[in-house]
Amino acid sequence: MTHANCPRCGGRLARDNDSGRCTPCQAAERDRLSRPPTVPASFWEHEPVRQALAERHLGRVIRAYRCHPYHGRVALPQSVVAVWLGITQAQLSRVENGPPLVHLDRLSHWAQLLRVPAESLWFRLPDEPRGTGASVAHIAHGVDQAANQGQRAAVVVSVEQESSLGGGATDRRRFNVLAALTGLAAAGHPYLLTGHADAPGNIGMEQVRLASSMVNDLRQADAAVGADQLCDVAIQVHTRLSNWAAKAKYSREVGDALQGALADLGIQAAWLAIDAERRPEARPFLNEAITRARIADDPRVEVRALALLSLLLRDSQPGESLHCAEAAIRVSAGWATPRLTTLLHLRRAHAYAVLSDASGFSLEMTKARRELERGPHEDDPGFVDFVNEQELNGIQGLSYLALGRPERAAQSFRAITANPSPGHRRNQVLYTVDLAEATYQQGDANGAARIALDVLPAVSQMKSGRVSRNLAQVRSNLAAPRHATTTTRQFVDAYDRAVTV
Repeated sequence: MTHANCPRCGGRLARDNDSGRCTPCQAAERDRLSRPPTVPASFWEHEPVRQALAERHLGRVIRAYRCHPYHGRVALPQSVVAVWLGITQAQLSRVENGPPLVHLDRLSHWAQLLRVPAESLWFRLPDEPRGTGASVAHIAHGVDQAANQGQRAAVVVSVEQESSLGGGATDRRRFNVLAALTGLAAAGHPYLLTGHADAPGNIGMEQVRLASSMVNDLRQADAAVGADQLCDVAIQVHTRLSNWAAKAKYSREVGDALQGALADLGIQAAWLAIDAERRPEARPFLNEAITRARIADDPRVEVRALALLSLLLRDSQPGESLHCAEAAIRVSAGWATPRLTTLLHLRRAHAYAVLSDASGFSLEMTKARRELERGPHEDDPGFVDFVNEQELNGIQGLSYLALGRPERAAQSFRAITANPSPGHRRNQVLYTVDLAEATYQQGDANGAARIALDVLPAVSQMKSGRVSRNLAQVRSNLAAPRHATTTTRQFVDAYDRAVTV
């Protein structure tokens, strides 16, 4: 039986109308491929939407939104809504069917995009959008103004004010990298942030060194606070520098160095995208970096790109991940330091574990540990600073989880919590969350809840999509009715309160 009236406007439908919408409403919604429609207030009173909001699960809210009769007899396709949200259809499917989202920036952005009434939400919307992109634009404007006036100090104050908006330790750490960006203005290069029209027509080694220093600044800030606040900064600077390099003139010597610097900055942007759970954005940067490294004949940069590509592909294409790590080993033959070789064997070890190849995993872990025991080397590249005993135990723990051996995984993660690495706090927090997951998989829900509760404040300060996603999975597991105890409820309640702050 068909509806006699259009669900959108209430107008009478023609007998031969099988679309579920009247002609004027169909015409009004022809732009739905580019943005969400404006829906009436009654839209949010539909029972499936109300239920999803009550469950505090934005993914289910989106699914109820897609299937609302307001859109006609056929639900909005995931592919259409994914375009609105800036993600892929596969990602939207995971959002709808996976654990609740925890990242407040993403929750706020999507809720505002879909125009969900603020009073229906379980978290507070900001008075004005304060996402990473808005912050970058604000800072870039300040940098541009200060550069025109030649006042570096004014820029630092402007950045400090921007940082103080959040008021927490995370924002104070973030200030370090944002203050470093003011060096672009002080050095007379604001166009790297703002697309300034007065970019010089020539590029020299000074600008190449500036790009290289940006990589180090971003890497240090990422190790402390995670990638979410930094990803757009790196992408914007890389885009500006790439556009400038495509138009400017430079010598052959500068050109080779510039290709390497752009590749290194692209790799850093790719890593930040991975840690911010924006994985689809990472691969183009890595493909470009490999090409630039080969043009510049820079095997060190190529190996770094291959090592990160191995990480990116590990869960979705573990066979390809192995090939990338093997290619990196071949390219680095003869000059790789022990810590770099350790990293490449760890990449292979984890990929073997995802492939359920326990013997391959064991062999690669033995090689990695043997190389790590050789100690640091004066030629260690900067990107292997995190390769230490903590990282080895972390990859070992993740691999044991992939192999279905949570008891061995928990042992590896406990070794990390017992001997923390102060310089890599984000990894410390990440592996503590993984310890909670391993403890849960061992059947100890209360133990997992205690670990998760202890690490929750640190996760709340982190700006890492990976860390947030992993803790959200722990919360989803422990919220199941069969695990309902005083301890698990205490964690779930604390987690939900943290998300609403």
